Amino acid sequence: MDQHQHLNKTAESESSEKKKTRRCNGFKMFLAALSFSYIAKALGGIIMKISITQIERRFDISSSLAGLVDGSFEIGNLLVIVFVSYFGSKLHRPKLIGIGCLLMGTGSILTALPHFFMGYYRYSKETHINPSENSTSSLSTCLINQTLSFNGTSPEIVEKDCVKESGSHMWIYVFMGNMLRGIGETPIVPLGISYIDDFAKEGHSSLYVGSLNAIGMIGPVIGFALGSLFAKMYVDIGYVDLSTIRITPKDSRWVGAWWLGFLVSGLFSIISSIPFFFLPRNPNKPQKERKISLSLHVLKTNDDRNQTANLTNQGKNVTKNVTGFFQSLKSILTNPLYVIFLLLTLLQVSSFIGSFTYIFKYMEQQYGQSASQANFLLGIITIPTVATGMFLGGFIIKKFKLSLVGIAKFSFLTSMISFLFQLLYFPLICESKSVAGLTLTYDGNNSVASHVDVPLSYCNSECNCDESQWEPVCGNNGITYLSPCLAGCKSSSGIKKHTVFYNCSCVEVTGLQKRNYSAHLGECPRDNACTRKFFIYVAIQVINSLFSATGGTAFILLTVKIVQPELKALAMGFHSMVIRTLGGILAPIYFGALIDKTCMKWSTNSCGAQGACRIYNSVFFGRVYLGLSIALRFPALVLYIVFIFAMKKKFQGKDTKASDNERKVMDEANLEFLDNGEHFVPSAATDSKTCNLDMQDNAAAN
Repeated sequence: MDQHQHLNKTAESESSEKKKTRRCNGFKMFLAALSFSYIAKALGGIIMKISITQIERRFDISSSLAGLVDGSFEIGNLLVIVFVSYFGSKLHRPKLIGIGCLLMGTGSILTALPHFFMGYYRYSKETHINPSENSTSSLSTCLINQTLSFNGTSPEIVEKDCVKESGSHMWIYVFMGNMLRGIGETPIVPLGISYIDDFAKEGHSSLYVGSLNAIGMIGPVIGFALGSLFAKMYVDIGYVDLSTIRITPKDSRWVGAWWLGFLVSGLFSIISSIPFFFLPRNPNKPQKERKISLSLHVLKTNDDRNQTANLTNQGKNVTKNVTGFFQSLKSILTNPLYVIFLLLTLLQVSSFIGSFTYIFKYMEQQYGQSASQANFLLGIITIPTVATGMFLGGFIIKKFKLSLVGIAKFSFLTSMISFLFQLLYFPLICESKSVAGLTLTYDGNNSVASHVDVPLSYCNSECNCDESQWEPVCGNNGITYLSPCLAGCKSSSGIKKHTVFYNCSCVEVTGLQKRNYSAHLGECPRDNACTRKFFIYVAIQVINSLFSATGGTAFILLTVKIVQPELKALAMGFHSMVIRTLGGILAPIYFGALIDKTCMKWSTNSCGAQGACRIYNSVFFGRVYLGLSIALRFPALVLYIVFIFAMKKKFQGKDTKASDNERKVMDEANLEFLDNGEHFVPSAATDSKTCNLDMQDNAAAN
């Protein structure tokens, strides 16, 4: 008898160990698959951000329209976030995440597809093409009104260009692809975290979530590296003879191989989706048990008989839930602390999103950096400093055990320091380039009040030049001219990008004979003073990013602690929805619209339609770009002061120390803030779910 009991206990022990092993293996597989999906979503977001300027040039669209394309990710996210948040936990979560990754990858590939249908990129749309010639002598020069045939484009394509361009809206496919990527990204974080919380060992969920977000940082690292590499490659690499391309990566018309980044991120997302389709809905049960359970559930006729009654009860519950939802929404919107904090975070995040969207363009136009250099430098600056700032902020709050009022003061202090450093950007604005016909008269002797309709000069009035042409040349007097013809150049030598023009009547240099007045292809480089300003700008950018990230740690904790405990999820969801709608979607659009106002020279296609901007007024661009960011951040600081005084009044005499679990929530939210490659802004479903999971024990703290 004893031996029989011993055998039973041994069998039960072995069965228990097998179940634990099954659970462990299934859960570890889910964690591994989710790690890859985190990398994929961050990679896709960064690729879009660093490609937005390239997309603007390739599709010949304005910055405001490019901002709309960029914001389409948030539009897609908002379309399905309610559905995912409500129904996600009731369905097969791993498969839903897999479908999300598949859609995310499909969206990235759809974004790249227009490249394969648009034909070769024409960087000289403004010029009239003479396809019979392919030499530098065909460049438009004074009294020889001919132009260079570009990239070897065939006459058949040239003849169809006007019809094709006037009816082409291929950027819409980029818009739709980015929106589809936003739809696919939605289930990854909320369903992934809820799955971890349901099946992880007690107290281990915070560790797993933190590890996932840390691993997700690999995505931005890969994204910036690939972005820098692909930006050096010409857009039509593999299709045209690169030796015939006469522009360089520093040219305002240069478009890199932007589509390669989307193909890589899309394929990576699709591959990361595969494991999820083979994972169980519940890792605690083997596949056979789940099938038997499902069969028994189908055969239960008693449940079928009660369906009508259940549906009636569900209808009543839905009505009750809808009423409760609107009452809860009214409760948080009549909470002064919540409304103030919502407004100030909206202002700060809008400033950040708008600035980050166009920072690559700013570095290119202001300091003459190529897209590749801008991507590389921002990758080096952003990732380490933001990561360090996030963890430093969490460490300071935990080390000094700050109260909620203390956390608000700490966040205000870091925001104020970041604001003061941002003011230092204004003295670093470079003077506008000396461009004859835009900032100077064509003879280069006098400045002009406006870049619009600058009259021709004695040196080029008889050259019969096309004033809409953009084929910049740099004279040996340091002045950029819109074309060799407008520089008054009579002859040329050399081939492609090494072409030099001579006898340029508008290029006057003291001490040289007139026949030695020359110019070479491309804009004149920035002077040494502007280069020095750029290095100072980079140093300030590092410090500014550090303080911004350090103070950003308190946002999530403050949001959930200023509302009733039962309204935390709704408060976080509504907070994130407002930020995504008014910040993620609108900020890039109005930033882009104001930046467009600083353009001095627009491209025009063969039909005469306006395209992308070729050159900006550097001074106005800097003032608008930096000024708009400051204009958003200053009222946020004022609201911060009001918020702190209101919080002091509400929590006076109460113990508002942040507990250990709350700090865990904040750390998780910080990592999600850092990981999100799209705007580095936490998602609604993630924050609300995380706060619900890890802060239940502290709900009564207030």
